[in-house]
Amino acid sequence: MSNKNVMVVEDNEKNRKLIRVVLKAKGYNVIEATTGEEALSLLKEQIPDIILMDIQLPGIDGLTLIRQIKADAGKKDIPIIAVTAHAMKGDQQKILDTGCDAYMSKPIDTRELPLTIEKYLKK
Repeated sequence: MSNKNVMVVEDNEKNRKLIRVVLKAKGYNVIEATTGEEALSLLKEQIPDIILMDIQLPGIDGLTLIRQIKADAGKKDIPIIAVTAHAMKGDQQKILDTGCDAYMSKPIDTRELPLTIEKYLKK
């Protein structure tokens, strides 16, 4: 079991709940944010071990938020996995180019998600 902190930045309650259930079953502590602004506020208080980032968020979008996190010297090394419905050709590379460590498309594969998280936590 893990005691790692995973921040989930996702505005859709059903997606957040699915991710929360999967991660808690694997022993992760889940920190939830529904907007980019809320995520930035939480990041002032605590540094997660990894971030799962939706790209389409109200207010500050995920790509802008990723750039802001990666520009912060104290947070730039936090692995970020984009979890998004963006599936157009070129979107994956565009997202990775912002500083994301990995990209997962929705709907979320509940078997693959913990494996991907574990992979980036071991780096």
